[in-house]
Amino acid sequence: MSSAPQAPVQQLALVDCNNFYVSCERLFRPDLRNVPVVVLSNNDGCVVSRSNEAKALGVRMGQPWFECKALVAEHGVFALSSNYALYADLSNRVMQILSEYSPRSEVYSIDECFVDLTGTPNLREVSYAMRQRVMQWTGIPVCVGIGPTKTLAKLANHVAKKHPRSQGVFNFNALTEAQKDKLLTQLPVEEVWGVGRKLTKRLAEYNIHTVQDLKTAHTPTLRADFGVVIEKTQRELQEIPCVDLQEITPDKQQIISSRSFGNMVTELPVLKDALSTFVANACAKLRAQNSQAAVIQAFLHTNRFRKDLPQYSPSLAVPLPYPTNDSLVIFRWVDALCERMYKPEYQYKKAGIVLSDISPVTHYQGDLLEEPAPAQGTLMQTLDALNQRFGRGAVKVSTQGAYSGWQMRQERRSPNYTTDWTEVPVV
Repeated sequence: MSSAPQAPVQQLALVDCNNFYVSCERLFRPDLRNVPVVVLSNNDGCVVSRSNEAKALGVRMGQPWFECKALVAEHGVFALSSNYALYADLSNRVMQILSEYSPRSEVYSIDECFVDLTGTPNLREVSYAMRQRVMQWTGIPVCVGIGPTKTLAKLANHVAKKHPRSQGVFNFNALTEAQKDKLLTQLPVEEVWGVGRKLTKRLAEYNIHTVQDLKTAHTPTLRADFGVVIEKTQRELQEIPCVDLQEITPDKQQIISSRSFGNMVTELPVLKDALSTFVANACAKLRAQNSQAAVIQAFLHTNRFRKDLPQYSPSLAVPLPYPTNDSLVIFRWVDALCERMYKPEYQYKKAGIVLSDISPVTHYQGDLLEEPAPAQGTLMQTLDALNQRFGRGAVKVSTQGAYSGWQMRQERRSPNYTTDWTEVPVV
C-alpha cells in the first residue's frame, strides 16, 4: 500500500529593505552614497537607521544623537530627521511589487514582508528577479531570506545581509541537514526572532548560547521555565511552522497617539492644542478600520531625565456614554481631562491619548434608557476624504494648530519628494 504524498516544504521568503530609512533618503540624495548617514528619531533624539558606513564607525541603533556629534567633525557623518511620509509612501510601493509574486503575503513592518513562494518553480532565479525588480522600480535595496518557517526565514535573511557571497538571497531549505546544523551552530541565539537581551542572558544560564543550542534544548524544560512562546520558537527552528501568515491585518484593539514635545510646555492652551492633534490622528485611524471606542485615556509627562525639575505624570481615563469615532465628541472629553490633570507649576515634555474598548461600528447595541448617540459620520467622512486628498492635517477643527511651540523638532527633515506637489524634486 503506497503512502500518501507528502506536502511540499514551505518556501517562506522574508524580504527586508536594507537600512530602509537611509535608503529612502539616498534615493533622492545620490551625494549621500558611500557617506556615513544616520536618520534620527522624533525630536532628533536618537539614531533609528544607519548606513553601513555609519555602522562601521561604531554608531549604535538607539544611540543618542548628542553622543555622535564628535563623529560629524571627525568622519563627516550626515544626519537627517525622520520623514515618515516619505518612508510610508516608498514602503507601499515596495509592498505592492512584492504582492505580485504570490497571492499570500504579510506586510510585517514598514520595511519587511513575508511572501509565500511555496511551489514556485526556479525559486532562486525568481528571488533574484524579485530583488532586482524592487531595486529597479523603487531604488530600494532588499535582501531575501527563505525558510520553512517564519523564524528560519528571518535567520536566512540575516545571513543574506551579512554574507556578500549570497548576493542578497539565501535559501535555508537548499542546505543539507549537516549544513543547517553547522550554520545554526555559528549563529548566536540573540539573532533568533523574538529573543532579546534579557532572554539571551536567561538562556545562557541554561547553557543555550547558539541557535543550534536552542533548537536541540530540552523542550519540557523550555516550556516550564520560559513559556509556550519560546517553545513555539524552538519548534519553528525545528522546521515545524507555528506562526501563520497574517494575510489580513487585524484591527487594532487599542490606538495610542502621543509625542514628546520639541520644547517644554507650561501653558494649558498649548497642551490642549497638542492633545487635539493627537485626538485627530487617533480618530482617523479608528475610522479607517470602521471602529469606535468606548474608553478614552489622556496622560501628561514631565521630563524624567531632568532630575533638577519636579516630576509629575498624571493619567485619567473615562468610559464614554456611547462608543464613538467622532473627533469632535472625543475632543470635548479629552479637553475636560486635560483641565483636570493640568498643574501650572510643572513643565511638560510629553502628552498623549489612548482609545480602547474598541469595537466594529456595526456591533454597537444601545440601551433603551440611555440617550441615543448623536448622528455622526458624514462630517468625519468628509474630513477624512479631504485630508487624504490634500495631505494629513490639511483640514483641521478650530481647536487644532493654534500653537506650534510643542511641535517636534525636525531640523534636518528632507522634502516630501513623493507625497507633496510643492516638494517634488526639479530635474
